Amino acid sequence: MKNRTSPRPLPKSLISEAFANAKQRKEILFITSYPPRECGIATYSDDLIRAIGARFDDSFELRICALENDREQFTYPEQVKFVLNTDDCASFGRLADAINQDKSIAMVVIQHEFGLFAKCPQEFTKLIKKLSSPVVTVFHTVLPNTPQDFKDNVREIAAHSSAIMVMTQNACDILTLQYGIAPEKLAVIPHGTHLTANSDRDSLKARYGFQGRFVMSTFGLLSDGKSIETTLDALPDVIRKAPDALFLIIGRTHPGVVAREGETYREFLQQKVETLGLGQHVKFINQYLPLNDLLDYLQLTDVYLFTSKDPNQAVSGTFAYAASCGCAIISTPIPPAVEFLSGDSGLIVDFQDSKGLAQAINRLVFDVELCETIRLNALHKIVKTSWENVALAHIKLFERFLPAFSLQYRLPEISLSHVRAMTTNFGMLQFCKINRPDRDSGYTLDDNARALIALCQYYEITGHHEDLVLIRKYLDFVRFCQLPDGNFLNYVDIRENFTPQNRECNLEDSNGRAVWALGYVISMANDLPNEVLELAQTSFENALPHIEQWYSTRAMAFAIKGLYYYNCTHDSAAVRKLIHKLADRMCQMYLHETTDNWQWFESYLTYANSVLPESLLYAYKETGEETYREIALGSFNFLLSEIFTIDNEIEVISNRHWYVRGGDRNRFGEQPIDVAYTLFALENFYTIFKDEKYRVKMERAFEWFLGRNRLGLMMYNPCTGGCHDGLEEDNVNLNQGAESTLSYLLARLCMEKTGFFKKMRGAKMLRLKRQNYTFSL
Repeated sequence: MKNRTSPRPLPKSLISEAFANAKQRKEILFITSYPPRECGIATYSDDLIRAIGARFDDSFELRICALENDREQFTYPEQVKFVLNTDDCASFGRLADAINQDKSIAMVVIQHEFGLFAKCPQEFTKLIKKLSSPVVTVFHTVLPNTPQDFKDNVREIAAHSSAIMVMTQNACDILTLQYGIAPEKLAVIPHGTHLTANSDRDSLKARYGFQGRFVMSTFGLLSDGKSIETTLDALPDVIRKAPDALFLIIGRTHPGVVAREGETYREFLQQKVETLGLGQHVKFINQYLPLNDLLDYLQLTDVYLFTSKDPNQAVSGTFAYAASCGCAIISTPIPPAVEFLSGDSGLIVDFQDSKGLAQAINRLVFDVELCETIRLNALHKIVKTSWENVALAHIKLFERFLPAFSLQYRLPEISLSHVRAMTTNFGMLQFCKINRPDRDSGYTLDDNARALIALCQYYEITGHHEDLVLIRKYLDFVRFCQLPDGNFLNYVDIRENFTPQNRECNLEDSNGRAVWALGYVISMANDLPNEVLELAQTSFENALPHIEQWYSTRAMAFAIKGLYYYNCTHDSAAVRKLIHKLADRMCQMYLHETTDNWQWFESYLTYANSVLPESLLYAYKETGEETYREIALGSFNFLLSEIFTIDNEIEVISNRHWYVRGGDRNRFGEQPIDVAYTLFALENFYTIFKDEKYRVKMERAFEWFLGRNRLGLMMYNPCTGGCHDGLEEDNVNLNQGAESTLSYLLARLCMEKTGFFKKMRGAKMLRLKRQNYTFSL
């Protein structure tokens, strides 16, 4: 290949029409090694740029200046705008000039590793000093106890960077304490990891031919710094106690190592395997694996072994990936491992200590409970580092230096994958362990009523006839829960028996949800088969005689919604009279409790709060009664003042402790269902009153699921199609149960039908009878 000694734009023929037409958007330029170059930073940058692009729409263009050298030169994809040969010192200045002359470039992000710029370190520093755009420099290596001239060079890089990013708190502390870099200039954003579906380990072992084996693994580009021989020397002691043990060495030799010394290190390892008689217990996978294959190998791994002998290693993507795949990890005490594995999240052994490593492995082989504890603790910690969360953290950092920046979240595609996974032949299960359905948790009427509404709304949008099977399944479950007298029970075990919980709990709210769901089905008279409509109507009318006796505020609110939807088709005076009676009862509760500082129906805020004012808005739409409209507005605006911050970010009422009038507000324990209910109400209030504040808050509420929340963490999991069960004090609840998953799905469907985010579909109109508005799709 021709030696390129200066940065150059790609030929115009290689620039896609999409890029050519996107001149108006500002560009963020990443200076980094990039695929097809094989190195850790290239993989890191590729993953990061893909994650940012997948999360945000029409906000900016992400472009690349790819780093090469005289030995490694490549043909790149169209995102690569410049190529820099780091062995050609004169090219650094030319690159700076090219960037400064390109007015579309608003920011430069440099992925820094000392080895990348070893031939021309001074020219690299001059490049940063010369750039006129804000520069964020990412240090992939932070060395402690360095000579003064080394420190001076790092300080100079920092002085001419708008921000310095590192991936661990330890690296941040070193830069602050030893290099004297101001803390306000530093940002800690962890190495990203890929979301996985938490697949069954035994099934994956069977697929890859490792069934019945206790699997250990390590992966990454091979070099002697990985000290894999430490594990090989430990294996004889492991095999004596666990004869089914298998160690996978995954990855090719590092290209730089091959260039210098060929396959000497791999051959050394292979010879040691033969000498120690480990042929049946060690497998070399000499490939640069596709991502999906790599994640499979890590998910089938019981224990991941990280044996680096570099005490100053600042970050490891391989370590992070292993944790995200649910591996129990044993590591040498590199700083990020010590930081991450504390608190029963893994085990630490000393550098090149084969005896200590064998003892640690054997401990996890036989202490199954400890092994599982380590896995779960690590998973809870690592969720913050998913590429989706890391992408958001990067963008928040970039926003500090791009004042005109307008961030647009990308709307995820609608997915029923987790809903289907949680649905048996009988109905939708209640809980999950992570994303794996927990059959022992059984079923609830609550979840299946919500599932029935969600699938009806999905069917309204798509018209996919195969989804009628799910609609019928959830409807049949609702009917199963209805007693001969018309009332409903809520709790059903996996053997399809009603449980004692039904005698211990107040079931009015569950009955209200059933009426809401049945009413929604009936409102789809023009869309659903007659058989489905007739079953729903029979069940609904059997429940009608009991509704007047309900006094639970939320049961009445859910019932009003169901009655309203019923009348979208039937226009029944008796049903309208019942709406009046329930709404009047709620208004009396409101007038009894409200004060100058508390405009609410009860003396506390608990769960599903938004459904109360929303139900009065439905009552107003059905009856035209102005009192309902006024109380709906007053109570809803009061609620919004309590759950939206001054910056217009949503923080719903904590499920740890309800918010009692005059008491203290607990901030932690936000549940997806409350965010979803708020979003539904905002959509209704915006539709009726056309107040822009409701539209903005609706978008903010949906973005809570995408990471626009107190912790900046994704609640929706695009890998599974599920939603995490709660936003806790400093993390998310990893379980993805029915309530949270359906809450997200209903919120996503609401955003789809309102057309606030226009995606993936041409114009299409959906009209519901007796409503004075039209949804634009």
